[in-house]
Amino acid sequence: MPDFSILLPSAGPKAEGGNPFAPDMFDYRSSNTFNYFHSLNTDRRALIDALQKSIKDGVDDQDALFGTIADDGSVDWIEINRQIYKAPLMSALDRYGPGVMYKAMDFPGLPTGAQRRLLEEGVIVSGLFGILRPDDLIPPYLLGVDAEVPGIGSVIEYWRPRISGPLNETIKDQLVWNLLSESHEAMWDNEMTYKSMVRVTFWRNIAGTMTEVEEQVPLRGRLVNFIVRETLEDIEPLLSWRHPDGYTYDEERSSYDAATRTHEIVMVRH
Repeated sequence: MPDFSILLPSAGPKAEGGNPFAPDMFDYRSSNTFNYFHSLNTDRRALIDALQKSIKDGVDDQDALFGTIADDGSVDWIEINRQIYKAPLMSALDRYGPGVMYKAMDFPGLPTGAQRRLLEEGVIVSGLFGILRPDDLIPPYLLGVDAEVPGIGSVIEYWRPRISGPLNETIKDQLVWNLLSESHEAMWDNEMTYKSMVRVTFWRNIAGTMTEVEEQVPLRGRLVNFIVRETLEDIEPLLSWRHPDGYTYDEERSSYDAATRTHEIVMVRH
């Protein structure tokens, strides 16, 4: 097995629909059910129950309850959240497929081996489910990691003590490609069980000044495509890689923190 893990954020936009005949997402005993972190099932149910109770009691502040989520208002997410237990399922990878990062990964265009590496080595941090593998089966829902759910409180604070142990064990002794947003990473107590960790940021030369790119997400999605295509178990191939959008490694701006064994890689486009 490859000696790396990729930490991915869930996406705000979500595909609707799914397979109504898929097995119960909480029934991990079935051989055709994907539910890798099934030890979290009780915690997932408690959060879903609290979310649905809040909806039943009346939603006064949807932004606080659901969190900051990209939503164009065309979908009745209150009703969708009411139906979570009865909803048709699809893989997390497909459910989050409309998200910018997931589109940029271009999973359908990957070779079979690269697809398998993404499914086996990817870990998705989710506001509703804690952590997932990309082929875990999940329903449509709306809940951001920055949500506040009555009876639960902060989603970030709720999940941190529950997912940190399983996540730290999953990435033990591996090279970790950390593509999490700040809010998703806040759900995790990092005990540095990994061999090393890599974060990548992208900068551009704008009017003669190097500036961090505001929209990092699609650039990181194309980085994921590269990681799984090339089986990146160390950072050396990244240092000579030219990103499809023209970014290349900048040694001067990049750094390494020995205390946390973390590479902060900066890719620049002049």
